Amino acid sequence: MQLVIFFLMILTNTYADYPALKAVLSEKGLRDVSQMMAVWIQNKLKTIEIPEIRGGVDIGIGTVHYVISNMRVVQCRMSGPSMEFEQGTGVSVEVNQLSLAVTGSWSTRFGIIHDGGSFDLVVYNIRIQTLLGLGDEAGRLSITTISCSDNVGGVDIQFHGGASFFFQPFVSSFKGHISEMIHERICPAIQQAISELEDNLQEVTVNITVDKYIYLSILLTSSPAVTDQSFELDIKGEFYSISHPSEPPFSASAFFVQYAENYMLSLAASEFLVNSAAYAFLSSEVLQINITDNMIPKSFPLHLNTSQFGAFIPQLRTLYPNMEMQVLLYASKTPLFSFSSGMIDLHVSAAAKFSAVQPDGMLVPLFRLDVDGSFSGSALIDNKHLTGDFKMKNLTLTVGSSEIGDFKTAVIEQMLVIAVNSFAIPKLNDYLKTGFRLPTLQHFSLVNSKLLIKNGFVVIFTDVEDSWTV
Repeated sequence: MQLVIFFLMILTNTYADYPALKAVLSEKGLRDVSQMMAVWIQNKLKTIEIPEIRGGVDIGIGTVHYVISNMRVVQCRMSGPSMEFEQGTGVSVEVNQLSLAVTGSWSTRFGIIHDGGSFDLVVYNIRIQTLLGLGDEAGRLSITTISCSDNVGGVDIQFHGGASFFFQPFVSSFKGHISEMIHERICPAIQQAISELEDNLQEVTVNITVDKYIYLSILLTSSPAVTDQSFELDIKGEFYSISHPSEPPFSASAFFVQYAENYMLSLAASEFLVNSAAYAFLSSEVLQINITDNMIPKSFPLHLNTSQFGAFIPQLRTLYPNMEMQVLLYASKTPLFSFSSGMIDLHVSAAAKFSAVQPDGMLVPLFRLDVDGSFSGSALIDNKHLTGDFKMKNLTLTVGSSEIGDFKTAVIEQMLVIAVNSFAIPKLNDYLKTGFRLPTLQHFSLVNSKLLIKNGFVVIFTDVEDSWTV
Protein backbone atom coordinates (compact mmCIF):
# COMPACT_ATOMS: atom_id res chain seq x y z
CA MET A 1 0.00 0.00 0.00
CA GLN A 2 2.99 2.30 0.48
CA LEU A 3 3.50 2.27 -3.30
CA VAL A 4 -0.09 3.46 -3.75
CA ILE A 5 0.54 6.35 -1.35
CA PHE A 6 3.84 7.05 -3.14
CA PHE A 7 2.08 7.52 -6.47
CA LEU A 8 -0.69 9.61 -4.92
CA MET A 9 1.84 11.84 -3.18
CA ILE A 10 4.10 12.44 -6.18
CA LEU A 11 1.14 12.82 -8.48
CA THR A 12 -0.08 15.82 -5.74
CA ASN A 13 -4.80 29.40 -3.86
CA THR A 14 -2.57 29.35 -6.71
CA TYR A 15 -0.86 32.42 -8.12
CA ALA A 16 0.30 30.66 -11.25
CA ASP A 17 -2.50 30.29 -13.78
CA TYR A 18 -0.77 27.15 -15.03
CA PRO A 19 0.97 24.34 -13.15
CA ALA A 20 4.75 24.17 -13.14
CA LEU A 21 4.74 20.45 -12.31
CA LYS A 22 2.84 17.61 -13.94
CA ALA A 23 2.71 13.92 -13.06
CA VAL A 24 1.07 11.36 -15.32
CA LEU A 25 0.48 7.73 -14.36
CA SER A 26 0.11 5.36 -17.33
CA GLU A 27 -1.70 2.04 -17.65
CA LYS A 28 1.65 0.32 -17.14
CA GLY A 29 2.02 2.21 -13.89
CA LEU A 30 -1.49 1.26 -12.86
CA ARG A 31 -0.74 -2.41 -13.52
CA ASP A 32 2.26 -2.24 -11.24
CA VAL A 33 0.21 -0.43 -8.61
CA SER A 34 -2.32 -3.29 -8.80
CA GLN A 35 0.37 -5.77 -7.73
CA MET A 36 0.90 -3.78 -4.55
CA MET A 37 -2.85 -3.32 -4.20
CA ALA A 38 -3.16 -7.13 -3.95
CA VAL A 39 -0.91 -7.13 -0.88
CA TRP A 40 -2.81 -4.19 0.61
CA ILE A 41 -6.21 -5.88 0.11
CA GLN A 42 -4.98 -9.10 1.67
CA ASN A 43 -3.58 -7.28 4.69
CA LYS A 44 -6.81 -5.34 5.18
CA LEU A 45 -8.97 -8.45 4.94
CA LYS A 46 -6.81 -10.15 7.55
CA THR A 47 -7.90 -7.46 9.99
CA ILE A 48 -11.60 -8.22 9.61
CA GLU A 49 -13.19 -8.89 13.00
CA ILE A 50 -15.64 -11.78 12.91
CA PRO A 51 -18.01 -11.90 15.89
CA GLU A 52 -18.72 -15.14 17.70
CA ILE A 53 -21.70 -17.27 16.73
CA ARG A 54 -24.08 -18.62 19.38
CA GLY A 55 -26.92 -21.06 18.86
CA GLY A 56 -28.52 -24.30 19.84
CA VAL A 57 -29.34 -27.66 18.21
CA ASP A 58 -32.31 -29.79 19.34
CA ILE A 59 -31.18 -33.43 19.53
CA GLY A 60 -34.54 -34.83 20.70
CA ILE A 61 -33.57 -35.24 24.34
CA GLY A 62 -32.64 -31.61 24.81
CA THR A 63 -30.77 -28.73 23.24
CA VAL A 64 -27.03 -28.58 22.75
CA HIS A 65 -25.86 -24.97 23.02
CA TYR A 66 -22.77 -24.02 21.04
CA VAL A 67 -20.42 -21.05 20.63
CA ILE A 68 -18.15 -20.44 17.63
CA SER A 69 -15.53 -17.86 18.69
CA ASN A 70 -11.98 -16.50 18.35
CA MET A 71 -12.32 -16.41 14.59
CA ARG A 72 -9.50 -14.75 12.68
CA VAL A 73 -8.31 -14.68 9.09
CA VAL A 74 -4.92 -16.44 8.90
CA GLN A 75 -4.46 -16.58 5.16
CA CYS A 76 -5.65 -14.67 2.13
CA ARG A 77 -5.01 -15.71 -1.45
CA MET A 78 -5.87 -14.01 -4.70
CA SER A 79 -4.71 -13.93 -8.31
CA GLY A 80 -4.28 -10.15 -8.25
CA PRO A 81 -6.79 -7.34 -8.73
CA SER A 82 -7.69 -5.85 -12.08
CA MET A 83 -7.47 -2.04 -12.10
CA GLU A 84 -8.65 0.28 -14.86
CA PHE A 85 -8.92 4.01 -15.28
CA GLU A 86 -12.50 5.28 -15.37
CA GLN A 87 -12.61 8.45 -17.45
CA GLY A 88 -13.63 11.51 -15.50
CA THR A 89 -14.00 9.54 -12.27
CA GLY A 90 -11.04 7.58 -10.97
CA VAL A 91 -10.09 3.91 -10.85
CA SER A 92 -12.13 0.71 -10.81
CA VAL A 93 -10.80 -2.28 -8.88
CA GLU A 94 -12.03 -5.83 -9.41
CA VAL A 95 -10.88 -8.85 -7.41
CA ASN A 96 -11.78 -12.40 -8.42
CA GLN A 97 -10.98 -15.82 -6.95
CA LEU A 98 -10.19 -14.45 -3.54
CA SER A 99 -10.08 -17.01 -0.75
CA LEU A 100 -9.81 -16.63 3.03
CA ALA A 101 -8.64 -19.20 5.55
CA VAL A 102 -10.14 -18.72 9.01
CA THR A 103 -9.38 -20.51 12.26
CA GLY A 104 -11.34 -20.43 15.49
CA SER A 105 -12.63 -22.28 18.54
CA TRP A 106 -15.86 -24.10 19.28
CA SER A 107 -17.46 -25.05 22.56
CA THR A 108 -20.70 -26.87 23.53
CA ARG A 109 -22.83 -27.19 26.62
CA PHE A 110 -25.46 -29.87 27.18
CA GLY A 111 -26.61 -29.69 30.71
CA ILE A 112 -23.53 -30.15 32.86
CA ILE A 113 -21.56 -31.61 29.97
CA HIS A 114 -19.06 -29.23 28.35
CA ASP A 115 -16.85 -29.84 25.34
CA GLY A 116 -14.72 -27.84 22.94
CA GLY A 117 -12.11 -27.81 20.20
CA SER A 118 -10.95 -25.92 17.11
CA PHE A 119 -12.08 -25.57 13.53
CA ASP A 120 -10.71 -24.58 10.10
CA LEU A 121 -12.80 -22.56 7.72
CA VAL A 122 -12.21 -21.68 4.04
CA VAL A 123 -14.21 -18.99 2.27
CA TYR A 124 -13.57 -19.19 -1.47
CA ASN A 125 -14.44 -17.60 -4.81
CA ILE A 126 -14.94 -14.17 -3.25
CA ARG A 127 -15.47 -11.39 -5.80
CA ILE A 128 -15.06 -7.69 -4.98
CA GLN A 129 -15.83 -4.72 -7.23
CA THR A 130 -14.94 -1.18 -6.14
CA LEU A 131 -14.99 2.20 -7.85
CA LEU A 132 -12.66 4.80 -6.37
CA GLY A 133 -13.16 8.49 -7.07
CA LEU A 134 -10.13 10.77 -7.41
CA GLY A 135 -10.53 14.51 -6.86
CA ASP A 136 -9.02 17.41 -4.97
CA GLU A 137 -9.79 18.86 -1.57
CA ALA A 138 -8.38 22.32 -0.89
CA GLY A 139 -5.44 21.66 -3.22
CA ARG A 140 -4.76 18.14 -1.96
CA LEU A 141 -5.45 14.88 -3.75
CA SER A 142 -8.64 13.24 -2.48
CA ILE A 143 -9.78 9.61 -2.76
CA THR A 144 -13.25 8.27 -1.96
CA THR A 145 -15.17 5.02 -2.35
CA ILE A 146 -17.98 5.62 -4.84
CA SER A 147 -19.29 2.07 -4.85
CA CYS A 148 -18.39 -1.35 -3.49
CA SER A 149 -19.96 -4.77 -3.92
CA ASP A 150 -18.87 -8.28 -3.08
CA ASN A 151 -20.02 -11.86 -3.46
CA VAL A 152 -18.98 -14.97 -1.51
CA GLY A 153 -18.85 -18.14 -3.59
CA GLY A 154 -18.74 -20.84 -0.94
CA VAL A 155 -17.63 -22.01 2.51
CA ASP A 156 -16.00 -25.21 3.78
CA ILE A 157 -15.59 -25.95 7.51
CA GLN A 158 -13.97 -28.74 9.48
CA PHE A 159 -14.23 -29.20 13.28
CA HIS A 160 -11.45 -30.78 15.34
CA GLY A 161 -11.10 -32.09 18.90
CA GLY A 162 -13.63 -33.23 21.53
CA ALA A 163 -16.91 -34.47 20.15
CA SER A 164 -16.37 -32.56 16.94
CA PHE A 165 -18.15 -35.32 15.01
CA PHE A 166 -21.30 -33.96 16.57
CA PHE A 167 -21.07 -30.75 14.53
CA GLN A 168 -20.50 -32.27 11.09
CA PRO A 169 -24.22 -33.00 10.45
CA PHE A 170 -24.99 -29.33 11.14
CA VAL A 171 -22.20 -27.81 8.99
CA SER A 172 -24.66 -26.60 6.36
CA SER A 173 -26.41 -24.41 8.92
CA PHE A 174 -23.11 -22.73 9.85
CA LYS A 175 -22.00 -22.13 6.26
CA GLY A 176 -24.77 -19.71 5.40
CA HIS A 177 -24.34 -17.80 8.64
CA ILE A 178 -20.57 -17.43 8.29
CA SER A 179 -20.80 -16.64 4.56
CA GLU A 180 -23.20 -13.79 5.29
CA MET A 181 -20.98 -12.41 8.05
CA ILE A 182 -17.95 -12.37 5.73
CA HIS A 183 -20.02 -10.72 3.00
CA GLU A 184 -21.25 -8.01 5.36
CA ARG A 185 -17.71 -7.08 6.44
CA ILE A 186 -15.68 -7.00 3.23
CA CYS A 187 -16.88 -3.69 1.76
CA PRO A 188 -16.94 -1.85 5.11
CA ALA A 189 -13.35 -2.97 5.68
CA ILE A 190 -12.31 -1.61 2.26
CA GLN A 191 -14.25 1.62 2.76
CA GLN A 192 -12.62 2.11 6.14
CA ALA A 193 -9.18 1.57 4.62
CA ILE A 194 -9.88 4.08 1.84
CA SER A 195 -11.13 6.55 4.43
CA GLU A 196 -7.86 6.13 6.36
CA LEU A 197 -5.90 6.69 3.15
CA GLU A 198 -7.92 9.85 2.50
CA ASP A 199 -7.10 11.08 6.02
CA ASN A 200 -3.41 10.46 5.34
CA LEU A 201 -3.57 12.37 2.06
CA GLN A 202 -5.20 15.36 3.73
CA GLU A 203 -2.38 15.42 6.28
CA VAL A 204 0.34 15.48 3.62
CA THR A 205 2.19 18.79 3.74
CA VAL A 206 1.71 20.97 0.66
CA ASN A 207 4.71 23.18 1.51
CA ILE A 208 7.92 21.16 1.39
CA THR A 209 10.92 22.78 3.09
CA VAL A 210 13.95 22.48 0.82
CA ASP A 211 16.49 24.11 3.12
CA LYS A 212 16.62 26.98 5.60
CA TYR A 213 16.00 29.47 2.82
CA ILE A 214 13.20 28.22 0.54
CA TYR A 215 10.21 25.90 0.35
CA LEU A 216 8.19 24.33 -2.50
CA SER A 217 4.42 24.57 -2.83
CA ILE A 218 2.82 21.39 -4.25
CA LEU A 219 -0.83 22.40 -4.10
CA LEU A 220 -2.95 21.03 -6.91
CA THR A 221 -3.98 23.71 -9.41
CA SER A 222 -6.97 21.70 -10.69
CA SER A 223 -8.84 18.46 -10.18
CA PRO A 224 -7.10 15.30 -11.42
CA ALA A 225 -7.61 14.53 -15.09
CA VAL A 226 -8.55 10.88 -15.58
CA THR A 227 -8.84 9.38 -19.06
CA ASP A 228 -9.27 5.74 -20.01
CA GLN A 229 -5.48 5.49 -20.42
CA SER A 230 -3.88 7.79 -17.85
CA PHE A 231 -4.19 9.81 -14.68
CA GLU A 232 -2.70 13.31 -14.58
CA LEU A 233 -2.13 15.71 -11.73
CA ASP A 234 -1.31 19.38 -12.25
CA ILE A 235 0.76 20.75 -9.36
CA LYS A 236 1.61 24.35 -8.55
CA GLY A 237 5.37 23.74 -8.29
CA GLU A 238 6.43 27.18 -7.08
CA PHE A 239 9.32 27.92 -4.74
CA TYR A 240 9.10 30.65 -2.09
CA SER A 241 11.56 32.37 0.18
CA ILE A 242 10.92 31.43 3.81
CA SER A 243 12.01 34.84 5.10
CA HIS A 244 10.53 37.01 2.31
CA PRO A 245 7.78 35.05 0.50
CA SER A 246 6.55 36.90 -2.59
CA GLU A 247 5.46 36.26 -6.16
CA PRO A 248 8.09 36.53 -8.92
CA PRO A 249 7.82 39.11 -11.72
CA PHE A 250 7.05 36.32 -14.19
CA SER A 251 4.37 33.66 -14.40
CA ALA A 252 4.00 30.04 -15.47
CA SER A 253 3.11 29.14 -19.05
CA ALA A 254 0.96 26.28 -20.27
CA PHE A 255 2.66 23.09 -21.41
CA PHE A 256 1.40 19.66 -22.42
CA VAL A 257 2.93 16.30 -21.52
CA GLN A 258 2.12 13.18 -23.50
CA TYR A 259 2.49 10.13 -21.30
CA ALA A 260 4.75 7.30 -22.46
CA GLU A 261 2.95 3.96 -22.43
CA ASN A 262 6.22 2.05 -21.95
CA TYR A 263 6.92 3.84 -18.66
CA MET A 264 4.98 3.85 -15.42
CA LEU A 265 5.27 7.54 -14.74
CA SER A 266 5.91 10.82 -16.57
CA LEU A 267 7.19 13.75 -14.45
CA ALA A 268 7.50 17.17 -16.06
CA ALA A 269 8.68 20.57 -14.81
CA SER A 270 8.44 23.89 -16.62
CA GLU A 271 10.93 26.75 -16.69
CA PHE A 272 8.78 28.48 -14.08
CA LEU A 273 9.68 25.90 -11.43
CA VAL A 274 13.45 26.42 -11.62
CA ASN A 275 13.12 30.18 -12.16
CA SER A 276 10.87 30.52 -9.12
CA ALA A 277 13.59 28.72 -7.13
CA ALA A 278 16.15 31.25 -8.39
CA TYR A 279 13.82 34.12 -7.45
CA ALA A 280 13.23 32.61 -4.00
CA PHE A 281 16.98 32.37 -3.36
CA LEU A 282 17.41 35.95 -4.61
CA SER A 283 14.64 37.13 -2.25
CA SER A 284 16.37 35.30 0.60
CA GLU A 285 19.54 37.30 -0.15
CA VAL A 286 21.73 34.23 -0.46
CA LEU A 287 22.89 34.66 -4.07
CA GLN A 288 25.97 36.57 -3.01
CA ILE A 289 29.51 35.84 -1.90
CA ASN A 290 32.48 37.79 -0.55
CA ILE A 291 35.61 36.94 -2.52
CA THR A 292 39.06 37.48 -1.04
CA ASP A 293 42.44 36.90 -2.63
CA ASN A 294 43.07 33.65 -0.76
CA MET A 295 40.07 32.15 -2.59
CA ILE A 296 41.67 32.69 -6.00
CA PRO A 297 43.91 29.88 -7.34
CA LYS A 298 47.58 30.76 -7.07
CA SER A 299 48.07 29.81 -10.71
CA PHE A 300 45.61 32.46 -11.89
CA PRO A 301 47.49 35.44 -13.42
CA LEU A 302 45.41 38.14 -11.74
CA HIS A 303 45.02 38.52 -7.98
CA LEU A 304 43.02 40.85 -5.74
CA ASN A 305 45.42 43.66 -4.95
CA THR A 306 45.76 47.23 -6.14
CA SER A 307 49.22 46.57 -7.55
CA GLN A 308 48.02 44.07 -10.15
CA PHE A 309 44.70 45.80 -10.85
CA GLY A 310 46.69 49.03 -11.20
CA ALA A 311 47.99 47.70 -14.50
CA PHE A 312 44.45 48.11 -15.88
CA ILE A 313 43.24 50.93 -13.61
CA PRO A 314 46.30 53.22 -13.13
CA GLN A 315 44.68 55.45 -10.51
CA LEU A 316 44.50 52.51 -8.08
CA ARG A 317 48.27 52.49 -7.64
CA THR A 318 48.22 56.19 -6.86
CA LEU A 319 45.18 56.34 -4.58
CA TYR A 320 45.56 53.03 -2.75
CA PRO A 321 49.07 51.64 -3.27
CA ASN A 322 49.91 48.05 -2.26
CA MET A 323 46.52 47.21 -0.76
CA GLU A 324 44.59 44.01 -0.84
CA MET A 325 41.15 44.06 -2.43
CA GLN A 326 37.86 42.34 -1.70
CA VAL A 327 34.86 41.71 -3.98
CA LEU A 328 31.20 41.35 -3.08
CA LEU A 329 29.68 39.37 -5.96
CA TYR A 330 25.90 39.15 -6.05
CA ALA A 331 23.02 38.48 -8.44
CA SER A 332 21.49 41.80 -9.44
CA LYS A 333 18.52 40.14 -11.13
CA THR A 334 16.92 36.70 -10.99
CA PRO A 335 18.99 34.16 -12.95
CA LEU A 336 16.66 32.84 -15.65
CA PHE A 337 16.63 29.39 -17.21
CA SER A 338 15.01 28.58 -20.52
CA PHE A 339 14.47 25.17 -22.08
CA SER A 340 14.51 24.46 -25.80
CA SER A 341 14.75 21.26 -27.76
CA GLY A 342 17.62 19.36 -26.14
CA MET A 343 19.22 22.45 -24.60
CA ILE A 344 19.21 24.48 -21.37
CA ASP A 345 20.05 28.18 -21.52
CA LEU A 346 20.89 30.33 -18.50
CA HIS A 347 21.10 34.13 -18.38
CA VAL A 348 22.82 35.70 -15.39
CA SER A 349 22.97 39.38 -14.40
CA ALA A 350 25.38 40.06 -11.56
CA ALA A 351 27.31 42.87 -9.97
CA ALA A 352 30.74 42.93 -8.36
CA LYS A 353 31.53 45.61 -5.80
CA PHE A 354 35.30 46.07 -5.41
CA SER A 355 36.78 47.51 -2.23
CA ALA A 356 40.28 48.20 -0.96
CA VAL A 357 41.18 46.66 2.40
CA GLN A 358 42.91 49.15 4.67
CA PRO A 359 45.52 47.97 7.23
CA ASP A 360 42.90 48.22 9.99
CA GLY A 361 40.54 46.00 8.00
CA MET A 362 38.17 48.79 6.99
CA LEU A 363 36.83 48.60 3.43
CA VAL A 364 37.06 51.53 1.03
CA PRO A 365 34.57 51.34 -1.87
CA LEU A 366 36.30 51.54 -5.26
CA PHE A 367 33.94 50.66 -8.10
CA ARG A 368 31.15 48.34 -9.21
CA LEU A 369 31.31 46.17 -12.31
CA ASP A 370 28.12 44.85 -13.87
CA VAL A 371 28.35 41.39 -15.39
CA ASP A 372 26.00 39.99 -17.99
CA GLY A 373 26.53 36.36 -18.93
CA SER A 374 24.80 33.63 -20.89
CA PHE A 375 25.46 29.90 -20.69
CA SER A 376 24.12 26.81 -22.38
CA GLY A 377 24.15 23.16 -21.46
CA SER A 378 22.50 19.79 -21.58
CA ALA A 379 21.33 17.20 -19.08
CA LEU A 380 20.70 13.48 -19.05
CA ILE A 381 20.08 10.62 -16.64
CA ASP A 382 22.91 8.14 -16.27
CA ASN A 383 22.88 5.24 -13.81
CA LYS A 384 20.17 6.80 -11.60
CA HIS A 385 22.00 10.15 -11.54
CA LEU A 386 21.00 13.44 -13.15
CA THR A 387 24.12 14.68 -14.91
CA GLY A 388 24.92 17.67 -17.10
CA ASP A 389 27.46 19.76 -18.95
CA PHE A 390 27.60 23.55 -19.44
CA LYS A 391 29.60 26.06 -21.48
CA MET A 392 29.77 29.82 -21.61
CA LYS A 393 28.19 31.52 -24.63
CA ASN A 394 28.87 35.16 -23.84
CA LEU A 395 30.07 37.44 -21.05
CA THR A 396 30.26 41.24 -20.96
CA LEU A 397 31.58 43.61 -18.33
CA THR A 398 30.68 47.28 -17.84
CA VAL A 399 31.36 49.88 -15.16
CA GLY A 400 28.23 50.35 -13.07
CA SER A 401 29.64 53.04 -10.77
CA SER A 402 33.09 54.27 -9.70
CA GLU A 403 34.59 56.15 -6.77
CA ILE A 404 37.95 56.48 -8.50
CA GLY A 405 37.00 57.90 -11.92
CA ASP A 406 36.55 56.32 -15.35
CA PHE A 407 38.54 53.36 -16.63
CA LYS A 408 38.32 50.78 -19.41
CA THR A 409 37.16 47.21 -18.74
CA ALA A 410 38.23 45.38 -21.92
CA VAL A 411 41.30 43.71 -20.37
CA ILE A 412 39.48 42.90 -17.11
CA GLU A 413 36.65 41.38 -19.12
CA GLN A 414 39.13 39.25 -21.05
CA MET A 415 40.69 38.04 -17.80
CA LEU A 416 37.24 37.24 -16.39
CA VAL A 417 36.37 35.21 -19.48
CA ILE A 418 39.61 33.25 -19.05
CA ALA A 419 38.81 32.66 -15.36
CA VAL A 420 35.31 31.41 -16.08
CA ASN A 421 36.40 29.12 -18.92
CA SER A 422 39.54 27.86 -17.19
CA PHE A 423 38.37 27.45 -13.61
CA ALA A 424 34.64 27.96 -12.95
CA ILE A 425 33.14 26.00 -15.86
CA PRO A 426 35.50 22.97 -15.55
CA LYS A 427 34.85 22.79 -11.81
CA LEU A 428 31.09 22.98 -12.41
CA ASN A 429 31.21 20.28 -15.10
CA ASP A 430 33.30 17.99 -12.90
CA TYR A 431 30.54 18.26 -10.30
CA LEU A 432 27.77 17.77 -12.88
CA LYS A 433 29.57 14.77 -14.34
CA THR A 434 28.96 12.93 -11.07
CA GLY A 435 25.53 14.51 -10.87
CA PHE A 436 22.68 14.26 -8.41
CA ARG A 437 21.15 10.94 -7.46
CA LEU A 438 17.51 10.70 -8.46
CA PRO A 439 15.20 11.22 -5.48
CA THR A 440 13.62 8.40 -3.50
CA LEU A 441 10.56 8.29 -1.29
CA GLN A 442 10.86 5.88 1.62
CA HIS A 443 12.19 2.76 -0.16
CA PHE A 444 10.86 3.53 -3.66
CA SER A 445 13.28 4.74 -6.32
CA LEU A 446 13.12 5.84 -9.96
CA VAL A 447 14.61 3.33 -12.42
CA ASN A 448 14.94 3.01 -16.21
CA SER A 449 14.58 6.78 -16.34
CA LYS A 450 14.88 8.92 -19.46
CA LEU A 451 15.11 12.73 -19.53
CA LEU A 452 14.04 14.89 -22.46
CA ILE A 453 14.37 18.66 -22.76
CA LYS A 454 11.42 20.17 -24.61
CA ASN A 455 10.44 23.70 -25.49
CA GLY A 456 9.62 25.31 -22.14
CA PHE A 457 9.87 22.22 -19.95
CA VAL A 458 11.78 19.04 -19.13
CA VAL A 459 10.17 15.63 -18.71
CA ILE A 460 11.37 12.42 -17.07
CA PHE A 461 9.83 9.13 -18.20
CA THR A 462 10.48 6.52 -15.54
CA ASP A 463 9.54 3.31 -13.81
CA VAL A 464 9.39 2.95 -10.03
CA GLU A 465 11.10 0.19 -8.07
CA ASP A 466 10.48 -1.04 -4.54
CA SER A 467 14.02 -1.53 -3.26
CA TRP A 468 12.82 -3.82 -0.46
CA THR A 469 11.74 -6.40 -3.03
CA VAL A 470 14.90 -6.25 -5.12
